[in-house]
Amino acid sequence: MSNWKLINKTYLYDGTFEGLLTIVFDCYTTKTLPNRIQKEQTYFDNFLDDIVLISSDYKKSERVFNGIEKNICYDALYNSFYAFLCDEENIEINILKYLCNGFEIGPKINTMLTLPYVYKVLSIKKKVYGECHRFKGLLRFADIGNNIFYSSIHPDNNIIEPLGQHFIKRLPTQNFIIHDKNRNIGFMYNCTTYEIRDLPIFQLPKFSEQEKLYQELWKTFFKSVTINERTNKRCQMQFMPKKYWQDLVEQP
Repeated sequence: MSNWKLINKTYLYDGTFEGLLTIVFDCYTTKTLPNRIQKEQTYFDNFLDDIVLISSDYKKSERVFNGIEKNICYDALYNSFYAFLCDEENIEINILKYLCNGFEIGPKINTMLTLPYVYKVLSIKKKVYGECHRFKGLLRFADIGNNIFYSSIHPDNNIIEPLGQHFIKRLPTQNFIIHDKNRNIGFMYNCTTYEIRDLPIFQLPKFSEQEKLYQELWKTFFKSVTINERTNKRCQMQFMPKKYWQDLVEQP
């Protein structure tokens, strides 16, 4: 990428992975790199910035998506997507450099950890994937009636889509809602299709009587297997950080 041209522009996109891949397409074909990439919804006007609005283009993003797997490797696609789910600032420009360089040198891009953007993408991917994996075992659904199950979570990263996809495979015949309260968005599945929508104000229906019974039974079981003399809060927090406890049934 040494012969690429750096341009003093800020690219704005719609915040979707398809939008970011559209930027990758445009940059790779023109051999240019912008100064910054930011989501439209989080950008604050700055008269010093030279703004370029990039609209998502499905055809371009699809070509890049297929090209990553074909010309770099599947892991590069996997790494890019999970890194993208992180809310960390400037992650987009690092993903852009990682993919564009990957198109030039192929699969060995994942071994070049001395490059700051490669190390950044791989380390962020590891962190986001780890959190998503923990929530696959931590997430608790509650029956709110009408054959709908609901769960609230407070993740550090925007992992609601891969988490929802996991539970679609686990519960294909069950209607459910996964509510990310940190971002006020919800993953909604109706046994056929799913959508992710904003939930700025969400009135949670009351739990069903059966759900209340199950919660009481679970609390009773939790207390009955607890050995007070062997309680170790520090050890509990190592396996399950305290910030996740607010979504657990067995916590007061």
